[in-house]
Amino acid sequence: MRIALLLPAVLAVTAQAAVGATLGTTSGTTSGTQVHERVLDNGLKVLVQPDRRAPIVTSQVWYKVGSSYEPGGITGVSHILEHMMFKGTENLAPGEFSKIIAANGGDENAFTGTDYTAYFQTMAADRLAVSFELEAERMRRLTLPEDEFLKELEVVKEERRLRTDDNPQSLTYEQFNAVAFQASPYRNPIIGWPGDLESMQVEDLRAWYRKWYAPNNATLVVVGDVDPQAVFALAEEHFGPLEAEPITPPKPRAEPEQQGERRLVVKAPAKEPYLLIGYKAPVLTNAEQDWEPYALEMLASVLDGGASARFSRELVRGERIAASAGAGYNAFSRLPGLFRLSGTPADGRSIDELEAALIKQIERVQTELVDPEELARIRTQLIAAKVYEKDSVFYQALQLGQLETIGLGWQLVDEYVDKLSAVTPEQIRTVAAKYLVPDVRTVARLDPQPMDADDARTAMNAAAGGQAHVQAHDR
Repeated sequence: MRIALLLPAVLAVTAQAAVGATLGTTSGTTSGTQVHERVLDNGLKVLVQPDRRAPIVTSQVWYKVGSSYEPGGITGVSHILEHMMFKGTENLAPGEFSKIIAANGGDENAFTGTDYTAYFQTMAADRLAVSFELEAERMRRLTLPEDEFLKELEVVKEERRLRTDDNPQSLTYEQFNAVAFQASPYRNPIIGWPGDLESMQVEDLRAWYRKWYAPNNATLVVVGDVDPQAVFALAEEHFGPLEAEPITPPKPRAEPEQQGERRLVVKAPAKEPYLLIGYKAPVLTNAEQDWEPYALEMLASVLDGGASARFSRELVRGERIAASAGAGYNAFSRLPGLFRLSGTPADGRSIDELEAALIKQIERVQTELVDPEELARIRTQLIAAKVYEKDSVFYQALQLGQLETIGLGWQLVDEYVDKLSAVTPEQIRTVAAKYLVPDVRTVARLDPQPMDADDARTAMNAAAGGQAHVQAHDR
């Protein structure tokens, strides 16, 4: 068969409501809005959150597989497979998927992360059937032609050269992760190591696709101007006939305890030095106390929560030690991660001075309580950001899909702001003293090498470069 360019609207409520009554549904609220959940007989989990403020809908399919699932030798396979999901199925020619979405007035893309791979479309609400039919088609009927694979592999290699090999800060970040982690698969880049890309075969992708791309390893998230029962019936129609696959979770690759500070220097053509500091830190899936990741998130905001945060106020504008300085932490990952600091020294200041200033800021929060007024300002900013996110059906769906896929459950969306708001100054000081210690610290420095004209042009291209299908990195 050929998938039609224009499929009829199928969201008639009456017939689908009768179907929904026989399948069983659970639901909950997220910030006052109902989220409806159903699991099809083949294991596909479907989450629907109505949002009737505009006649649009976003549909996202999240697969529980990303770069952290990959064994040595095929790093980057999840990302290349993401590219190939647009390159033909049993009933779609290469590139036809995107043409159909565009013909129906929709936008579509995909992203690969350490813990998931996701595909999404945003369309008029009455076009949801188009999205479902296309996604069901490529969930089980991808053809992976070798000629298309060889072309796309070269695209990915060029993407790696542009965005990593020729970008000194990205190259430093990649080497930093490889040293900070010894056993954790987070040490591998999402795009893959160059040697693995060189030896990649289309059969590697075929085996990866067969192993992980199945309804019982996926979550379908729909947010927009839809009726939940109608969406469930539509999902049953298109995804219900797909067969499940035996899914074996990846074997644990626990990171051994770090026994002391690690340091590395990366030499690359660059205009200025760059500093990265990382501390091993728990996440929501493994924290000893459930409040600790929220306290670490608040700590990151204390240091780098906008123009009035400490790094900007004191190191950039105040002492003028840094041209830029940042802090980052992601509580939402499958495996433990890092609390990161980064920066570039200001003109006339050294990278030694910058490192000392950043560590001094950490030592300060380990001994002094954050002022309640400062913490209140940060809470207000975080709550405002969460409110603004509700204006986007895409970001509402992204939150549900990410939480569900890493194993925390979508219900955590309801708790997130409340948990952050409950963090105390004492808890921030506690996690800083407990986790941001020298023995679990990794420090990477970019040592700038002279740049010739070709290097400068390459750096400019890397800074401006984009890609059609993006990699998702930790926040």
